[in-house]
Amino acid sequence: MRTAKVIGFDGADVLVQLVDAEGEATEIGRIPLHEASMRRIEHPSELFEVGQEIDAEEFGRWREGQLHLSARACEIPALRSFLLALERGQVVTGTVSEVHNFGVFVHVDGEPEGLCTGFIRVPDLTWGWINHPSEAVEAGQRITAEVIIAETRSGQVTLSLKALQEDPLIRFADQAGRILTGPITKIVPFGVFVQLAPDVVGFLHLSELTDEPTETPDQLVDEGQLITVKVAEVDLQRHRVRLGAVGGADRT
Repeated sequence: MRTAKVIGFDGADVLVQLVDAEGEATEIGRIPLHEASMRRIEHPSELFEVGQEIDAEEFGRWREGQLHLSARACEIPALRSFLLALERGQVVTGTVSEVHNFGVFVHVDGEPEGLCTGFIRVPDLTWGWINHPSEAVEAGQRITAEVIIAETRSGQVTLSLKALQEDPLIRFADQAGRILTGPITKIVPFGVFVQLAPDVVGFLHLSELTDEPTETPDQLVDEGQLITVKVAEVDLQRHRVRLGAVGGADRT
């Protein structure tokens, strides 16, 4: 965190003179409009005036080396302290606040009052296949999650529920070569996804469904239809299961 004095405005950006520990002026930096505040403002002059001393956080250099800073990262001292105390991999608890199609907001225990700092992206909710986050959690639910990253500039900590769950593909790794039957869970233009076990889905390419020219898989199969496939490959690193047609060539 740096101390800086506002020396003017360049369009919607704030120009600041950085000050060292002895109070001496050093280089000139810039605070872009979107880094001025967590509040929505039209112009930074709504918050700052020339001559005002503010705290800001460095986050990079642009335009021939000019230092760019964030005032929003230091806007709420209690929030900044809370986020800086969190480490990647740390386990935290909290309460689900809101569930949306793009992710889940969480009140993390210990966060400053009146704020909601936690967020879980849809891919970090569960290893299983879900159509909406509400299939994994609900508002008011108590959860335990792992910290992915805490960011002072966004005022948010990204969490993962999945990180604390066993990867079901590990238990499925020895199934390569097996013949299995399961329902088609999703049809895409280039193939179909097949449910092979709880929270394990494999992909069967369109070319494995037929040797005849076909534009889309839904001309051949329906969602929910049972299909028998061969587990061609279990890729733990990329977390993928490749399927092949039973009796067909195993394309590698």
